[in-house]
Amino acid sequence: MTDTPNTPPVVETSSAKSPRRLSALRERFVANRGSEAGSLPVIIGLVVVWVYFQTQNSNFLTSRNLSNLILQMAVTAILSMAVVLVLLAGEIDLSLGSVTGVTSALLGALLANDHWPAGAAIAAALLLGLGIGLLQGLVTVFVGVPSFIVTLGGFLAWAGLQLALIGAQGDLPVTNGAVTAIANDYLVPWVAWLMAGASIAVIVAVELLRLASWRRSQVNPPSVVQSWFRVVTLSIGLLVLVAYLNNNFGVPYLLVLLLGLAVVLGWVTRRTLFGRYLYAVGGNVEASRRAGVPVRTVRVAVLGLSGLLGGVAGIVSTSSLFSTSAGVGGRTPLLEAIAAAVIGGVSLFGGRGRIYQALLGSLVIASIVNGLDLLGQSASTEDITTGIILVLAVSLDSINRRRRAASGA
Repeated sequence: MTDTPNTPPVVETSSAKSPRRLSALRERFVANRGSEAGSLPVIIGLVVVWVYFQTQNSNFLTSRNLSNLILQMAVTAILSMAVVLVLLAGEIDLSLGSVTGVTSALLGALLANDHWPAGAAIAAALLLGLGIGLLQGLVTVFVGVPSFIVTLGGFLAWAGLQLALIGAQGDLPVTNGAVTAIANDYLVPWVAWLMAGASIAVIVAVELLRLASWRRSQVNPPSVVQSWFRVVTLSIGLLVLVAYLNNNFGVPYLLVLLLGLAVVLGWVTRRTLFGRYLYAVGGNVEASRRAGVPVRTVRVAVLGLSGLLGGVAGIVSTSSLFSTSAGVGGRTPLLEAIAAAVIGGVSLFGGRGRIYQALLGSLVIASIVNGLDLLGQSASTEDITTGIILVLAVSLDSINRRRRAASGA
């Protein structure tokens, strides 16, 4: 056995490192080419939509119209968050429109006919939505009927219950101040600034905790510049939004509700064990089951959450209309919610998507409808435009999915 001479370590020069860096960048580009494009295309599309409508009508980007835009998108955005949750788990909930209608009808009946206190009536409406979701989840999981069929049956059944609750008059006025304030009142300016400051403090604290967590796990943290760029962008955007809306009536309560729901649900889906289970089940049910994930519990829970959000949408609808009627809910809010989720970038095939994308998609749809209204276009034009955008979004999702499969991502 002969000894091999010791060779000194090779020190790479900058010229030797350059080809390796270029090769690594090339490999990363190839690997990411088939991955999700993220929300950048949606944001760019939204900017294009806003610029176009502003050039056609100077009232589009006024603080008053943007405040109206928030009110118009609220129900769609809430239902779209529910759609995101069920799609992440690989399920579908076609009953959301009817759940919105029946919870609105219950709220209106309890307030107008039985004169319940606002808090008790709202709690009853939320419990009804949650109960409907859990019931449909239990039938889906333990009877074995696909959620598509169960919730389609629910769409019809809950619409019938809605008519029964409203009664022959077909319309129930709601004059309770606490309920009507939800969709029609605004924060006092100093309260809005205080909440904005508190939100920025929370954003900074969360980012610091994230970076500390990365360091404790002895994993290379993400770029500090990238992290703080996100913090600065969110903070400036929040301050500009508050300042702009305060030029009109102020920050709507509904905006606080929407952002609060998005933050809470975003944290649940991205930072909790339940959220990781959602993505796992939506990505591969059988693999999740073999890994010990409680698949049945997750599926029931996510449909229950969907029903609860349907109840929230029913309350918001009642508040914005100052009444409830047989026309609340139904097919249109459901279709718009599904369209908003897909347009925002959520995959129809399960396992991919973020809660905030529901807000982006809802804002795109509301902006198109609002802009076409300002231009005096017909409802048919609005439907055609939204339908085309939906098909394009689904097509992009399918293309990205094939590219991911081809690249092994």
